[in-house]
Amino acid sequence: MSISGNAPAGTGYVGSLTKEQAILLRRLWAALEEVLAEGTVTIQHDPVTIAAASGIPAVVAPAAQPAAASAGWGGGWFSTAAATSTTPEEAPKPLIEPAVTITLEELKIDGPVVRQAIRENMMGDHPDALVLRFLRARKWHVANGLMMMLKAFQWRLEMNVDDVKTLGELELEEKYPKFQDQLAMGKFYVHGTDKQGQPVVYLNVGLHRPADQDYRTLERLTIYLMEQGRLLISPPVECVSLVFDLSQFGLANMDYSLVKFLVQCFEAYYPESLGGIIVHKSPFVFWGVWKVIEPWLDRVVASKVKFTSTDAELLDFIPAEHLPSTYEGGLDQYRYAYVAPVPGENERMKDGETKKLLYAAWEKLADEFDAQTRAWIAEDEDEEDESKGSNKDSFEIATKYFKERDAIARDLRKAHFALDPYVRARSQFHRGSEAAPAVLRSDGSVKWTYIN
Repeated sequence: MSISGNAPAGTGYVGSLTKEQAILLRRLWAALEEVLAEGTVTIQHDPVTIAAASGIPAVVAPAAQPAAASAGWGGGWFSTAAATSTTPEEAPKPLIEPAVTITLEELKIDGPVVRQAIRENMMGDHPDALVLRFLRARKWHVANGLMMMLKAFQWRLEMNVDDVKTLGELELEEKYPKFQDQLAMGKFYVHGTDKQGQPVVYLNVGLHRPADQDYRTLERLTIYLMEQGRLLISPPVECVSLVFDLSQFGLANMDYSLVKFLVQCFEAYYPESLGGIIVHKSPFVFWGVWKVIEPWLDRVVASKVKFTSTDAELLDFIPAEHLPSTYEGGLDQYRYAYVAPVPGENERMKDGETKKLLYAAWEKLADEFDAQTRAWIAEDEDEEDESKGSNKDSFEIATKYFKERDAIARDLRKAHFALDPYVRARSQFHRGSEAAPAVLRSDGSVKWTYIN
């Protein structure tokens, strides 16, 4: 049974949570509320619930061994009967990890600042979707998921991630030389979806030479790509696919620092965002490079890497109607062309009065969502406390609050995209052209155009 929605129960996404997964989601929200308000939180480990939520058996202590049979005629070496225990055999018990205490002071981050950063990073997503990414990434371990989440937002603040949203591409070019050049040359582009409905990012590695631009520019371009990619993901899809086209690859194109940064982004700062990696037409020289890169990948990411040697193999992952015809078998006549900024496209960002009104409407809904979350935390904690004699069912309580919070989340999404053009600079995905209309619509929906 799942909380709501049509996805199979237990997949760990909004609308497909089991009772145990809902319990751990609520516990992470509770821990997050406490640490942001109080500056510290202590989290008890719950191996039984985690094992049920993740499907991974809990680590258990060895079972007690039966006592040896007595020596003599009735036992010992001369006995043909099986040895019997003089005490009942104990079932193995889950190993209990010590409680984990997380302190904002040790992380050198400020609670109110992080709370606001988390809110604004949710953008048009359901708030639970963001939290669940970290829980799934840490196999439903609440303390590890919370620590990962806080460190990710610490990184976002330190890296000033917001500048790729608030600055237009011309401003980013001034701050990070050759930023626009990377967009214009087609070193990477996003177009269409794969068979899972995930946006596909094509990376033409043969166009990259590490010395041609400053590393800071490449780092910022990677963050820009991650943030733009988030806009191109429409619920219930939550991931993107990468196609590394190595057909023109040589050792001069290899950039280990950039690859390591990209791996860190997907694993630590944008968890559960990677649907799959296709390494396409890798030449013999690449296999030496792969031996260096493979150990950097955790097992989950490594399991998503697929190698294709012919264009026809891409059709196993991407529909022919969606695959650019530059690949044999692709039917889409799409050709990447950078759509440059349009004069005045960011004028609404200067309209402080309208932005203030829309921001207040969005923030009011965010407050309502937080209030409903706190009510869920309080009511379900009462149910867990046996001394209070509650006879309510945790699943029933979660279902009630999920319905109310889902309704607020839908309104939050609408409010976010009403506010978006006043707080986010436009990109080529907002602009479009005569040949390819804008991919991103004003309501946050995504519409790809295929030329078949």
